[in-house]
Amino acid sequence: MRVPIIAVFAGGTSKENEVSRGSGAACALGLSRSFTTRLFHITADALPDGYDPEAHIVFSTLHGTFGEDGGMQRLLDAAGGAYAGCDAFSSALTMDKDLTKRTVAERGVPVAEGLAFAARSKPAAPEVVARLGTQLVMKPNNEGSSVGLHIIGDAEGLAAALATVTEGRWIIERKIEGREISVGVLNGRALGIVEIRPNSGVFDYASKYTKGASRYVAPAPLGDALTARAKLLAETAFAACGCRDFARIDFMISSRDELFLLEINTLPGMKETSLLPMCAHCAGLDFTALVREMVSPAVERFRLGTATRRP
Repeated sequence: MRVPIIAVFAGGTSKENEVSRGSGAACALGLSRSFTTRLFHITADALPDGYDPEAHIVFSTLHGTFGEDGGMQRLLDAAGGAYAGCDAFSSALTMDKDLTKRTVAERGVPVAEGLAFAARSKPAAPEVVARLGTQLVMKPNNEGSSVGLHIIGDAEGLAAALATVTEGRWIIERKIEGREISVGVLNGRALGIVEIRPNSGVFDYASKYTKGASRYVAPAPLGDALTARAKLLAETAFAACGCRDFARIDFMISSRDELFLLEINTLPGMKETSLLPMCAHCAGLDFTALVREMVSPAVERFRLGTATRRP
């Protein structure tokens, strides 16, 4: 059997393509220290020219729609190709915030109270306020990187936010006041935990991708008991959604030290300064070691010929 080439997919067609290009460049460089590597710039919802499932193992850094939602993974499965990360089923599940919440809640992972709706049947503001109050978060049900995030503090703000909804599915949740953390998971085991401290108080798109807009504390100062619980809940959520290889799982911690799952990121940002690499560094893995470990299960699947078989 030929020695596989790691094909890094970057770019894509989603609103997060610029973020993806940065992740792809960093990962291609990191992986090149351990493997023969080729960087593919994805410009359409299709497998790129030059991709060969008999020779390549895909390491995708495509964020957002078609990258994280199972679209690219289904194409790779149909081609019989091996790839790192979650398969098409768990990718689609975790991209759906409402379905993710219902799935993990069945396994005992706490989630914020909320409701999901389609734009064509959006609720009236008084109905939402009566059920959830006025301190709310509204976001698209199937986007990443906090695209379309609304922080709402009163009924008028909710009505204004709802007025902007013209398409797609959305989710409204009761806002959890407290601290935000990210837990990296590698091969089903939690790595370190990073606390996110946005200067604006909200970890939105600008806070994520504007230099100096947020501070990060790694490892997060949680204490032994809360650290252990966060890691256990992250591992539980990872397993509940059928994830494989790696993910980054985000939580809010309330003022009473209650943990609430925010979302599961199956293809998180992957620059050397991104959250998952920070989590890995807390566990003693530098960036080169991290990306090598992230792709290793896919290398094994490639060698065993089990690329498209769901575990």
